[in-house]
Amino acid sequence: MNFIKSLYIHKQLYIYIAVTAVCFLISYWVPLLYPLAWILICIIVVVLFLDLLLLYQPKNAINARRILPDKFSNSDNNPVPITISNKYSFKTYIDVIDELPVQFQRRDFLYQVALKPNENHDFDYLVKPVDRGEYYFGHLNIFVSSALKIIKRKYQFQNQQMVMVYPSIIQMQKYDFLAISNSLTEFGLKKIRRIGNTSEFEQIKDYVNGDDFRTVNWKATAKRGQLMVNQYQDEKSQPIYSIIDTGRVMKMPFNGLKLLDYAINSTLAFSNVALKKHDKVGMISFSKKVDTLLPAVQKLTYLNRILEALYNIDTQFNDSDFGLLYAQLKRKVTHRSLLLLYTNFEHISALKRQMPYLQAISKKHMLVVVLFENTELDTILKEHAEDLQSIYHKTIAEKFAYEKRLMVKELQKHGIQSILTTPENLTINTINKYLEIKARGLL
Repeated sequence: MNFIKSLYIHKQLYIYIAVTAVCFLISYWVPLLYPLAWILICIIVVVLFLDLLLLYQPKNAINARRILPDKFSNSDNNPVPITISNKYSFKTYIDVIDELPVQFQRRDFLYQVALKPNENHDFDYLVKPVDRGEYYFGHLNIFVSSALKIIKRKYQFQNQQMVMVYPSIIQMQKYDFLAISNSLTEFGLKKIRRIGNTSEFEQIKDYVNGDDFRTVNWKATAKRGQLMVNQYQDEKSQPIYSIIDTGRVMKMPFNGLKLLDYAINSTLAFSNVALKKHDKVGMISFSKKVDTLLPAVQKLTYLNRILEALYNIDTQFNDSDFGLLYAQLKRKVTHRSLLLLYTNFEHISALKRQMPYLQAISKKHMLVVVLFENTELDTILKEHAEDLQSIYHKTIAEKFAYEKRLMVKELQKHGIQSILTTPENLTINTINKYLEIKARGLL
């Protein structure tokens, strides 16, 4: 049974059989072709058995392996290396068909190579996932032919390999490297001279001449019977939260990737940069309820916990409750923090409905609202309107683009910082805003 499953007929054999059949048909009118037809049949049978002998006599003459990483990076090109070794004593012609996960919707994968005796061959191909989750690879199929090319022998390797697609680790590493090498200016990022500073409590110490009387700790003074003062140092670690709206507005796709995934990728890269800048980093996701709330911590190992939390976030189909977000922030985030709120409003009226909650949040925290430009409108705006329908479409597109700019002004009017960005430039613009706020000492 395994022999039958592994045996495939090469297309050349069908051609030989067709030629022989034609010879038999013509032999009814030209009897001299009758012996020739039988000779052709004998040749085909001999060559067939010879090809079978060449391909099936050695056992396990082909070895192949698909090398998968532990994690794929969402929205990035991830390499899938494959290695093949030929242990046949003759030159082989190999077709590689890899069964890719259903999420890629690809059924045309084919890689062809000719291998010399005892030759090894390595190659890789790229896959670009656009959804987080578990991806299952099927069989790695290897079809081997000899120079006779009558039949193919099928080998199968590594069925049901699973790899998990996480938020963009490649993007995170990219911006991590740029931050270390001070090359952020290549991407429009810049460092700005710090013009302010804040301080945090360090210890209580005895009063000495020259200490500021405003720092006297009266409770400690009463307890010790001598003047005690609080000592402060410049604050280095400031709490920063990435807040991701998982409501239906974040379901909108651009270039195959949902706004939610753009926000998730940005959160991971931004959190990594903030931790390297010695700030405390936390993360919140919410819709009708607060699904995730990770407190701000200043540990590089904490990034793994943020990564796992981001992996499990999914878009909900509800309108998000900003009132609930305000209540949770009031209870759980007690220190003044930088809040980066990833959300989207398509109409100015939708923003105004949530403005009271945004104002209440901004009174206690430094709130930055991240809004997305609708890049799909650019094509309509650049088109030349030639008829009434195209004029209507262009007018509506201009109205939506204008409302986005109006939202930014509305937020500024109420003292709320904002970022209006295309999905592709989200991470760059977010890090740039963070550096600006830190440099100006706004937090």
